Amino acid sequence: MDITRASAIVTGGASGIGAAAARQLAAKGAKVVVADLNAEKGQALAKEIGGIFVSVDVTDNEQNKNAVNEAVELAPLRAVVNSAGIGWAQRTIGRDGEFDSAFDLAAFTKVIGINLIGTFDMVRLAATKMSQNEPDADGQRGAIVNLASVAAFDGQIGQAAYSASKGGVVGMTLPVARDLSSAGIRLNTVAPGLIDTPIYGEGEQAEAFKAKLGESVLFPKRLGTPDELASMVVECITNSYMNAEVIRVDGGIRMPPK
Repeated sequence: MDITRASAIVTGGASGIGAAAARQLAAKGAKVVVADLNAEKGQALAKEIGGIFVSVDVTDNEQNKNAVNEAVELAPLRAVVNSAGIGWAQRTIGRDGEFDSAFDLAAFTKVIGINLIGTFDMVRLAATKMSQNEPDADGQRGAIVNLASVAAFDGQIGQAAYSASKGGVVGMTLPVARDLSSAGIRLNTVAPGLIDTPIYGEGEQAEAFKAKLGESVLFPKRLGTPDELASMVVECITNSYMNAEVIRVDGGIRMPPK
């Protein structure tokens, strides 16, 4: 699918995997809407790639609608990457047998709200506008890629909320792709493994920690780069025969319990 002179939305697009995807989509000729809460980084990236920044909290339906409308104002919306997400680590039960030490239910709800419900809201809103596009020669009107995680399959101790949210993203891939097929819209999910993003921090300690993590990767024994992950995201958008798939990009890792 050709995305030249089309618009694309990347949620969580100001840094990490989202920023790498935004750059690669722009290199393919798309006008990218960088949708994020970090205005400083988002505006800088948008200026760099000739796109626009829109402040978006994906749990806010009106902000999601605004991002979609801004994209449509730029050009026909043909690509969306749902990269916005948060993590949370906490054991399901506490060690003292008291209710208050069990998993913080508000935190669980927040993770689900951002990672799963926010993703679905952007999918349904963007796909609605995509359905109005003129189809290409293959009948395509757009393509969407959701970001899950290997935690959807290999969730570690403390990852109940995160794994549940990403497992939900994986689980809705096929039914939503089936829903959207009648409109000529493809949907795929990419599940990253250990990717070298700012979440790990900076400095010698951070580098040592990342090197240790990399030892658990099958091959190559290192963390992946945002560009390696983003290239798969872009492939799922531009390859017209990619649909309804969940693809792990993880160097073959299978996460241990902890």
